Amino acid sequence: MGAADAVPGVSGGTIAFITGIYEELIDTLKQFNPEAVRILFSEGFLSCWRYVNGSFLLALFSGVLLSLVSISHLVLYLLDTYPILLWSFFFGLILASTWSVVRHIRGWNSNLIAMFISGAMLAYIITEQAPGAVEPTLMMVFLSGMIAICAMILPGISGSFILLLMGMYAPVLGAIKGLEWATLGLFAGGCVVGLLSFSRVLSWAFHHHRMLTLALLGGFMLGSLNKVWPWKYTLAYTINRHGEEVPLLQDNLLPGSYEVLTGLNAWFWPAAALMLLGALLGVVMDRRQH
Repeated sequence: MGAADAVPGVSGGTIAFITGIYEELIDTLKQFNPEAVRILFSEGFLSCWRYVNGSFLLALFSGVLLSLVSISHLVLYLLDTYPILLWSFFFGLILASTWSVVRHIRGWNSNLIAMFISGAMLAYIITEQAPGAVEPTLMMVFLSGMIAICAMILPGISGSFILLLMGMYAPVLGAIKGLEWATLGLFAGGCVVGLLSFSRVLSWAFHHHRMLTLALLGGFMLGSLNKVWPWKYTLAYTINRHGEEVPLLQDNLLPGSYEVLTGLNAWFWPAAALMLLGALLGVVMDRRQH
């Protein structure tokens, strides 16, 4: 899950879904409630630990954190050096993740189709907006943690993709790479608030409207592919807090048009191979669990 959330591709929630731990994750997060506090003070730490399924969470989040720290260096390097190839791999991963979610929908009808189309249109409209270019203030760091962490327990939406839309992807990965503890602590605080609150909403949606929820998420994933199309032409730039020029507004292009407009190699065949590899990886991960 940590490796998935470190890149704008497969969401951690999708990984939890296809590896069979999703229901336990949702139910465990719901256990952080006033009853857990009562048990802590009346019956002791061990009873509370068992009530909130602490061993499961410790193993899970230790793995997530270890993966985030270990992969962030590589991701930053590849995004800067081989953007087309890396985005191609992401594209394949998201495409396979869409299939992974949609294939669990049973009894397709007009309501499910409408929900799927609505999710796809909503995501497409969002991705057509200018990418976020904001200063990573304390409030933005906290809010980005609240919003992005929801993707970890939401099959279909990548936390890194949400950070990209908010303009917080590079600042957060940079904080992880540079071990900026103050920023990471604030981000983690937002994550805790987001997890504890959104897990209840998500649990209700999945228990009462499971198929509709999956249809919406599948559509959102399909529409989000617009954001990670590998061949982009930058129309406008902005300056980040380090004085570096970063893309602000981009158009998607066909590989041939990309070469003509930019004069750069489109790397079509390597990109296509990585796109296929990403899709196959997602399919294999899903199939191994079913």
